[in-house]
Amino acid sequence: MIELYHVWKRYQKASWALSDVSLTIPNGEFCFITGPSGSGKSTLIKTLYREVVPTEGQVIIGGRNILRIPNHKIHRIRRHMGIVFQDFRLLPHKRVFENVAIALRVLGAPPKDLKRKVFIALRMVSLQSKIWDFPTELSYGEQQRVAIARAVVNNPRILLADEPTGNLDPALAHEIFTLFKEINAQGTTVVICTHDRELIRRFGGRVLSLHEGKLRERDAE
Repeated sequence: MIELYHVWKRYQKASWALSDVSLTIPNGEFCFITGPSGSGKSTLIKTLYREVVPTEGQVIIGGRNILRIPNHKIHRIRRHMGIVFQDFRLLPHKRVFENVAIALRVLGAPPKDLKRKVFIALRMVSLQSKIWDFPTELSYGEQQRVAIARAVVNNPRILLADEPTGNLDPALAHEIFTLFKEINAQGTTVVICTHDRELIRRFGGRVLSLHEGKLRERDAE
């Protein structure tokens, strides 16, 4: 599903953010990418959905080299991905329904199908009762669950999460990771960037560690 071959990334004259990174993540895997701040975690995950373009190397998603896809067609790859950010990135003046529905609207989903999928996604994260609330009316944990619902509403093959629990307390972080495990159990490949070793230990899975842009695999402890 995900393959990187000799990926390097440098921002202007800075040191290498990624240094000769090669990896393969099979379909249906639950995988952590960990490492200290500045180790290249966010750069790596942004490379997977081509927000960041490597200086060198190849990035293969679903058998296609996404670096060869024209900019105006990259949405065709991203429609098979769900992305969860640390800062939620919800639209504050749109209700929960609209925040989750936005990806489906972009794809031109019929209204009846759109409503059904949004409700299913919100029910998955136990927020169907908040469907007409605004993000500012929700707790941090609820906002993050809305962000997860938005990421999975189109049944993506891949779910990418960049420090998704960085703003949450330990109990809420545990709840969010439980959701990720449930999504993975349905067949979605899940890749999570996190520095939280305790959550990695609790939930298990493959662990890839970055240090100064260099990747190595390690045990979950």
